[in-house]
Amino acid sequence: MNVGSLCDDLLAERADLVELLAPLNEGRWHTPTPAPGWSVLDQVTHLAWFDDAARQAMLEPELFLPTRVAALADVDGYVDRVTQANRHLAGGQVVAWLERAGEQLVEAARPVDGKARVPWYGPDMSLASMITSRIMETWAHGQDVVDALGVTRQPTDRLRHVAFLGARALPNSYVAQGRPVPEQPVRVELVGPRGDTWTFGADDAVDVVRGPALDFCLVTTQRRHVTDSALVAEGPVATEWLGIAQAFAGPPGAGREPGQFS
Repeated sequence: MNVGSLCDDLLAERADLVELLAPLNEGRWHTPTPAPGWSVLDQVTHLAWFDDAARQAMLEPELFLPTRVAALADVDGYVDRVTQANRHLAGGQVVAWLERAGEQLVEAARPVDGKARVPWYGPDMSLASMITSRIMETWAHGQDVVDALGVTRQPTDRLRHVAFLGARALPNSYVAQGRPVPEQPVRVELVGPRGDTWTFGADDAVDVVRGPALDFCLVTTQRRHVTDSALVAEGPVATEWLGIAQAFAGPPGAGREPGQFS
């Protein structure tokens, strides 16, 4: 997809999240989420902060790069400091920040070639990958909010961006665990929200993952344990991968416990 379409999908994903957040009273903003130690407010400030960071990486890389060095020295510590620094904000302030940060990021991204390289926390990435990652992050942290509030949301075709990153991140899943990356390819065959089929990977791969796109996205963003999904793995690599899959960069997350949402 071109950058404009990706930007539209990012704004649409944000709009759905904002609609969910807007009516919350201050007490609900401090509801614990399934991510240990994180409230609803923490989830949203995380998104807004890193939107601003992404925009700075695009427009002012000379200012972003020193912060990347500090962050990579202690990723978990850096994220925790960001979280702690914004806990004084009220819910209305956080919603306004999230909307402003997303709009400014999209405004900066639209005129840029999707193949342009942008620095980030780790290897540089294409702008298209950067915006796709922001969609994935919005959806994944939005899932934490949904789970915390005990509400549901309808899956959309925007899940295809999340599924794409989840499938593409197989090597990163192994690297994050300190394991050797397998040579065998894995094919992913998913059923989208409208019943259509989404496929990723080599057609002739012996190892295959099949199932609902929603479940694949939940598992690869570590919002559900694989045993609580309808995913089916065929082959040893596909089976092993689903147990450690992570669509996001950085250290492995805590994930979710089996049966946590059953």
